[in-house]
Amino acid sequence: MTQSKTIVFIHGLFVNNTSWSAWKTYFESQGYKVHTPANPYHERNPTELRANIHPKLNDVSFEDVVNNIVKLIDTLPEKPIVIGHSLAGLVVQKLIEMDKAVAGISIDGAPPKNVLAPFQTIKTVFPVVNFFKSNAFMGSKDWYHNAFFNNMSKEESDKAFEKIAVPESRTIARDTLLKSFAKIDFKKAHQPLLFIAGENDNIFPASFTKRIAGSYKDVNSIVDYKSFAGRSHFICGEEGWQEVADYILQWLSKR
Repeated sequence: MTQSKTIVFIHGLFVNNTSWSAWKTYFESQGYKVHTPANPYHERNPTELRANIHPKLNDVSFEDVVNNIVKLIDTLPEKPIVIGHSLAGLVVQKLIEMDKAVAGISIDGAPPKNVLAPFQTIKTVFPVVNFFKSNAFMGSKDWYHNAFFNNMSKEESDKAFEKIAVPESRTIARDTLLKSFAKIDFKKAHQPLLFIAGENDNIFPASFTKRIAGSYKDVNSIVDYKSFAGRSHFICGEEGWQEVADYILQWLSKR
C-alpha cells in the first residue's frame, strides 16, 4: 500500500482548482491530507477570472505550472500522491519523472511532446494553440460543450460553463508542442502510474490515453490503464465521478 497520506490534486487547462472541491472533500473523508493548488493567475472563482483576465496570464508556461506544484511539494512533510486531469495529467507524468511523488494518476491526460496527438485532439485544441493569437484563450460555450460537456444537454452544458470555465494561457498548450521540457523519458524507472480514460472524451480519446501509457518501457515500473465507459473529458465533474474516485482509492491500496 502507498504509504503517503498526502494528495496533491492538479487542475488542467480551462478550469481552476475549484473543479476539485468535491474530490477534496471525498478524499479527506478517506483520511488523506489534500492540497488543491491553483495554477499561476488562476486564483479566485471562475466568474471573477472571466470578468477580469489577468494581463500576465498568457505569459504562464508549462514549466511555470510544473514548478508551481514542485514549490508546494517541497514544503510538504512527505512525498505526495499526485492526481491531475487533462493538461495536469502531463504535469503528473513530469512530477513522477522528477521523483517528486510516490504515485501518479493521470486522468484524461495531455500528451508529452514526444507522443504525436491524433487528428481529433489537434482539431479540438487548435483554437487554443492558434499561433496568430497573442491574447489569453477564453473558450465559448459551444467550444466547452463540444470539448468538455458533450455528455450533457446544451442547457446543462451552459450551466457547467458558468460554474467552472476560466480563461487560459495559450503558451502552456503551445509549450507541450514546442518545448523540450514537455518531453517524458519513457525509459526511466519510475514510481507507479495509473492512466484513466473516458471513452467519450472528445479531446483525448481513450485509445490515445492507452497509447501514452503504453509508451513507458521500464519493465520493473508499474503502469496501469483503466477506461470508463460513457465518460467525457469532464469525467471528474460529471455524474459518476465517485466511481472514478473509488477506483483510484482501490488502486492506491494495492500500491
